[in-house]
Amino acid sequence: MLHQILRGNFSVQTIIAELFAVLVIIFLILPFHEWAHAFTASCLGDRSIKNSGRLTFNPINHIDPAGAIMMFLVGFGWARPVPIDTGYFKRPKLYMAITAVMGPVANLVAALVGRLLYNLLLFFFPNFITQTFFGGMLETFFLFYISVNISLAVFNLIPIPPLDGSKVLFLFLPDSAVNFCYKYQQASFIILFVLIWTGVLNGVLGWATNGLYYGISWLASLPFVPFIN
Repeated sequence: MLHQILRGNFSVQTIIAELFAVLVIIFLILPFHEWAHAFTASCLGDRSIKNSGRLTFNPINHIDPAGAIMMFLVGFGWARPVPIDTGYFKRPKLYMAITAVMGPVANLVAALVGRLLYNLLLFFFPNFITQTFFGGMLETFFLFYISVNISLAVFNLIPIPPLDGSKVLFLFLPDSAVNFCYKYQQASFIILFVLIWTGVLNGVLGWATNGLYYGISWLASLPFVPFIN
């Protein structure tokens, strides 16, 4: 969003809609993502979660100020990671992988719900959406909201620590390799940002994001198929 403003590639309608979408993501979706981790870990046996204050949708318990600022600046951010005690898990690596995956799944669910709501508006109020200022603002809001949620899901599934995808990768690695990755996690995070900054991952991330976007759009269209001539 900041990039668009600096380049002058924006309108009042777009800025208001995207700003509102970012606020929704910071105060509702990022907490939902972390709650999904916490809820899954709790269901799989981690008794420490109940005392962590993370089994809630209250954004105060989840928001990371730096992550929230980054959402405003570049459209990507994060919340405070949920502390998971794998010592409670009967199968630590498997249960940790399942717990990790549920965060990105939460983002995809949020994107699907957003697409369904957008389709409902198009179905019942097509002229309002396509021909009015506020309708256009709603359209921009939903499309941006859906896109960001899918991008967050894809990004978090990159198998590089400390992202959620790394926990899935660890499922297939020996403990010695996992311990090595945790030991140098800070360095791997720097490598991750270098890869993103240089555009090395753009092709793969773009392919995955587009595929999920079309998949979610298709799923969200199914309830309306019987009513389309």
